[in-house]
Amino acid sequence: MDCCSLKKDVKLQMKNSQVDLSKLTSILDKYNGTQGSLISILQEVQEYYNYLPMQALNYIAENTGIKAAKIHGVATFYTQFRLKPIGKYLVMLCQGTACHVNGSKGIEQALREELKIKEGETTEDGLFTLSNVACLGCCSLSPVMMINGETHGKLTLDTVKEIIQAIKQKEAKEA
Repeated sequence: MDCCSLKKDVKLQMKNSQVDLSKLTSILDKYNGTQGSLISILQEVQEYYNYLPMQALNYIAENTGIKAAKIHGVATFYTQFRLKPIGKYLVMLCQGTACHVNGSKGIEQALREELKIKEGETTEDGLFTLSNVACLGCCSLSPVMMINGETHGKLTLDTVKEIIQAIKQKEAKEA
């Protein structure tokens, strides 16, 4: 597919979906002809959208010659990839051995009650997504959670609620 028809195809797909596919051209051009670049392509696409939209996965398949089933298989196999958008704040709660022994299940319940969502869900306002992870590597701080890269350790039921409420208050002031 030549450059001009590729750009027309992008514009056509943009009309037919709510996902702007125009950025994909430069990502695919960067890896054009490079064997074994699918994971790198998916990482960049996810970095751009904050998840992997199905329209983007189909576009990658159509324009790289990689079968859609293979792309979807890679996207669902690796836990680093997300097929649904996440909230502004990604709450990753450690469920490793030290955290489990020190009460991470109770912390999870407190988060679920405070956010009114289950693990893997995003709040209606799009602010928070709750995700259990196998280990954050902060065992001496257990139980521990990370919110957008910021570590919160030695959690209690009360401190979890305070952390979430502080973020909600900050967001309300900025709105």
